[in-house]
Amino acid sequence: MTTHLIREMPEGDRPRERLKERGAAALMDAELIAILLRTGMKGTSAVQLAQQLLVEFRSLDELARAPVEAIAKTKGVGQTKAIQLKAAFELARRLSTSSREKQKVVSSPEDAAAVVREEMRTLDREEFHVLLLNTKNGLIKHAPISRGSLNASIVEPREVFKDAIACSAASMILVHNHPSGDPTPSAEDITITKRLVKAGELLNISVLDHIILGHRTDGRDQDFASLKELGLM
Repeated sequence: MTTHLIREMPEGDRPRERLKERGAAALMDAELIAILLRTGMKGTSAVQLAQQLLVEFRSLDELARAPVEAIAKTKGVGQTKAIQLKAAFELARRLSTSSREKQKVVSSPEDAAAVVREEMRTLDREEFHVLLLNTKNGLIKHAPISRGSLNASIVEPREVFKDAIACSAASMILVHNHPSGDPTPSAEDITITKRLVKAGELLNISVLDHIILGHRTDGRDQDFASLKELGLM
């Protein structure tokens, strides 16, 4: 019968033992997830349960993007294990974000997308953020502004520019995500962008671009759209 406890597996097959002996990089995704899960269920080892999660959510990226409730519904996982997984994914995201933002100069749409990609590509709903820049396009701050479908009632100029004024930012880049994966700007996206550009002109804070982050597909090499590059601002 298949064991469901890592400690009951043959020593050479235990993910924790393999990590100690060979290092974390030597482990497969399922083995690393199994260490976080700790246990499987009757007839299913922790590694097998981790493999089931990867199959169910199709990839590690999709698993990281999934809400706690969806992960918890997987048989053998439950709320506690789902929370442990989400905590691990969030720590990984913060570490990646922190290392990218140090001394970062944002001089192109690609640079802006790179700053926000790890944080925003796994979100399951729309969020609106701003990148605040100094006179040399150095990143001062990456600031979340609002969460929810993008519309004029949520994206208020006073909230968008509040941190920019406090940080004495010279310019900013607007950023939001499309959870659908398609970064094509909507009519509302364009309207809000033009409204914020005008507000920035009054405050002498330039709105340089609006980046919409989506997902790459076989037919789409780029996972973001730049309204400036598209001539929409």
